[in-house]
Amino acid sequence: MSQPAERPLPIRCLLQSFNDFFKMEAAGGIALMVCTVAALVWANSPWAESYHALWQAKITVGVGDWMLSKAAILWINDGLMAIFFFLVGLEIKRELMVGGLSTPSQTVMPVAAALGGMVVPALLFFSLNAGTESIGGWGIPMATDIAFALGIMSLLGNRVPVGLKIFLTAVAIVDDIGAILVIALFYTTSLDVAALGLGVAVLGLMAVLNLRWKIRHSIPYLVLGVIVWFAFLKSGIHATIAGVLAAMTIPAGTRMNCVSFVEELRGAAETFELAITPGKTVLTNKEQQVALHSIEHAYNDATTPLQNIEHALHPWVAFCIMPVFALANAGVALKADVFRDLLTPVSMGIFVGLVVGKQIGVTGACWIISKLGLAKFPDRTTLVHLWGASCLAGVGFTMSIFIANLAFDEGSRLVELSKIAILFASLVAGGLGYFVLKYLAPDASERPEPGSNE
Repeated sequence: MSQPAERPLPIRCLLQSFNDFFKMEAAGGIALMVCTVAALVWANSPWAESYHALWQAKITVGVGDWMLSKAAILWINDGLMAIFFFLVGLEIKRELMVGGLSTPSQTVMPVAAALGGMVVPALLFFSLNAGTESIGGWGIPMATDIAFALGIMSLLGNRVPVGLKIFLTAVAIVDDIGAILVIALFYTTSLDVAALGLGVAVLGLMAVLNLRWKIRHSIPYLVLGVIVWFAFLKSGIHATIAGVLAAMTIPAGTRMNCVSFVEELRGAAETFELAITPGKTVLTNKEQQVALHSIEHAYNDATTPLQNIEHALHPWVAFCIMPVFALANAGVALKADVFRDLLTPVSMGIFVGLVVGKQIGVTGACWIISKLGLAKFPDRTTLVHLWGASCLAGVGFTMSIFIANLAFDEGSRLVELSKIAILFASLVAGGLGYFVLKYLAPDASERPEPGSNE
């Protein structure tokens, strides 16, 4: 008599879900790398003029008097990036509710590490740029690009413990929250109160749809979210903030519990099986169609709009929006005196902040929290593992470039110098992180899982 198949443990299901997410982020990081290289090659080729002309081409959208005309680069940075930040908002909400930031014991170390990784780089930048016109770029080295960081980490395979990957993701989420607050509070130059009031009112309506009217269909939220984006764009507050705030209104609860879901599936499966008729397909079998619709409704009631939208957006953000952003923004001219450019205050501040500041801030915060007994290191990780992760946190790329575009005037030499420094710093930080985790940190694949019999 055959033995029933062993059911996977809940923790294994959770780790498998994270691994699927990690693979998506890792693949997205590789796509980012490819587009970054393509942008650099294009911008330094004989066709460099066409590169810049493409992103400055005007694109107009609207009807009648309601027209919005912007350069392609601004549609990407203000429009597509709002979708990216909407996804970031969904991830933040999920992490706060059920993920790595849902309990104090899980939150202490990632939050401390993220704060250290933001404050120390900002202070280093400030000290190197005090009294200069570039002082406004202090927020640039605070950022971490999770896609690039996980992409590099993926190259190490099982050498890296899963706990470290989860830790770095949690740090990046907190880092994103910090970046969003910095953008909202310090990089808003003007304010249209009427437009902002409209945006806030529509956000309130979205919250009512969720909390009071229990509307779960995605379409009303997406339509209203576009209105919020437009209102914030006109208000002077960067439109990407609208993406994060809109994400917070997306329903995260289910209509059906696990027991009811299983019962519904069993009933529908039995109906489907009993309705099997030789010579008939699902296309002509009404009973089977009804059973399949029951399964579909059960799935919709047992899942949340938050996870469904997040799942649907991930591929578009990872393989379309972020690579396009990199292609449009990473193309800087690398002249013969590029290393002299790295010695300017703004470049030095960014480079030192990302490469040195992140290591000191993240690793130092983890060490202090551990010594104080407030939290333990993630499973199967050592301080060297955390040092490697802190190096990878210095890969600021996407978010750093995004903040650089906000910190300085469009077309300013400071923007170009910032991008050059960000590219070099990300390259050095990524290479150093890979080296530390590959050659200095203990190999996690050779160490047994906690609780195993080995």
